[in-house]
Formats: sequence, structure tokens, C-alpha cells
Amino acid sequence: MFINWKLREINLKIVYYGPSLSGKTTSLQFIHSKTHPERRGELVSLKTREDRTLYFDYMQFQLGEIGGLKPRFNIYTVPGQVYYRGTRKLVLKGVDGIVFVADSQAVRLEENVQAIRDLKLDLKDLGFMPRDIPIILQCNKRDLPNIVPVETLKSHLGLNGVPTYESVAVRGTGVLDGLKSIVNQVVRKVQGKLSPGS
Repeated sequence: MFINWKLREINLKIVYYGPSLSGKTTSLQFIHSKTHPERRGELVSLKTREDRTLYFDYMQFQLGEIGGLKPRFNIYTVPGQVYYRGTRKLVLKGVDGIVFVADSQAVRLEENVQAIRDLKLDLKDLGFMPRDIPIILQCNKRDLPNIVPVETLKSHLGLNGVPTYESVAVRGTGVLDGLKSIVNQVVRKVQGKLSPGS
């Protein structure tokens, strides 16, 4: 969370995290394409060798103000490959909410588990208590054969009790529902921090 008092804006960061090729980039591209041009910045791709991090800022006018400040969301993806852990940690710095994008295919279960382990370690390294960061689970690729039941995914990832959305990111199914959920969670948390006496 960063407050720009001059512009009366509160900048909040949402990061799409998960194993490589789970649908993070596809989700972000869909969100960007469905957001009114006046409410979004340019979709920027930051590249280093094969590493790609996508980013855009997203203005959600309908939310109204938070403590007299206009919310502006900065939405990022992280590169999923294990060897880009340093980049992922950098992107997570100052995060306000996380969308964990899991690949629902049975053959990718262990990669999902490894990615959630990395996420928890990265957050601890950055001084966060993982349970203090709003998170949702986006179970992607639900249209493919040989997928793991949602409850099994949640159990293996240790994300029981977390808001969960089934998605097919290539069609946009479930993607905006997940975004709305994490935005609402982040806003509630920030309102709690900014309210008098909290």
C-alpha cells in the first residue's frame, strides 16, 4: 500500500502467482482486455531473457473512496519458472493481495505445491506473515481432461477456507469473479487499517 497524498490516491498491489504456464498471463491479458480504457493503464511486459513479468495499473471507480482516497490497483504477474525466484520476490514486495493461479491438471499437482511453498517462503523473507495477506485460489484449466478435484487442490495447497474460483482463462471464464473477490478483500483490509481507532 502506498498513499499519494498529492493526488489523493491509494495505490494497492495485486500479484498473480503460480507455477509456469498455469494461466497467470492469460488471466491478466483477459482482465486488461475487458477493462474500460479509461480505467486501465497500458499492459507492460518486463522481460529479462525468457523471464516475463506483466503489469498494468487498474483504476476501479465504482469502489468509491477509501478513507477519502481513490483506489488504484497495480496488477502484476510473476514468472513461474523456479529459477526466477529472485524476480518473483521483487514483484511481491509491497503486495496487498494475491491470486494463486493453480494448473488443475493432475500431472501439474506437484508444481502447484512447489509454487505455494515458494510463495510462503518469499512472503516470510519479505517480512510478511502469509496468513495476513488476502489471497484467493483460481483453479485454472477446468475444461481439460484429467483434472484434480477442487477440494483436492485446496487440500494439497493448504488453502482450505480460501475463496476459490474455477476458471478457463483462455475463455475468460471465472477470471473476473476472482479479480472482484481479491479487490474486495484488499479494500476491506485497507479500510480496517485506515479507519480511526484501528
